[in-house]
Amino acid sequence: MPDDQAGDVVRGGSPDSAVDRVADFYGAYIDAVDDGTDDLGQELRAHYLTEDLRRRLAAWEEANHADGVLRAQDVPTHWEVRYHDSGAGHLFTTVTLTWGTGPGAGHTRLAVQSDLSTKLISDIEDG
Repeated sequence: MPDDQAGDVVRGGSPDSAVDRVADFYGAYIDAVDDGTDDLGQELRAHYLTEDLRRRLAAWEEANHADGVLRAQDVPTHWEVRYHDSGAGHLFTTVTLTWGTGPGAGHTRLAVQSDLSTKLISDIEDG
């Protein structure tokens, strides 16, 4: 969509919504990685992810030689976040990452868990 469509709402959100916070994180994180802003990516992780998840991601990244948030070595061309379920103090979203463009584009789905009390992302798994 061209950037010259002034007045059209493209995104919205609320700081009270755990789903919006997952979308905010993935949007900002992908921008930071795509821009090559390493410090910002780490700062976003510190702000949006639990300390335990950051430790587990570091171990996953060491073993897999890839970005644990994106589960890849590259940067996706598009992302979507959808509510999936909630229960036991957690909210579950599905993050769909698109790789490439056109009919040959690939997709990765991630299951993302957030803690409702803190709205912090506490788990990311292949979906």
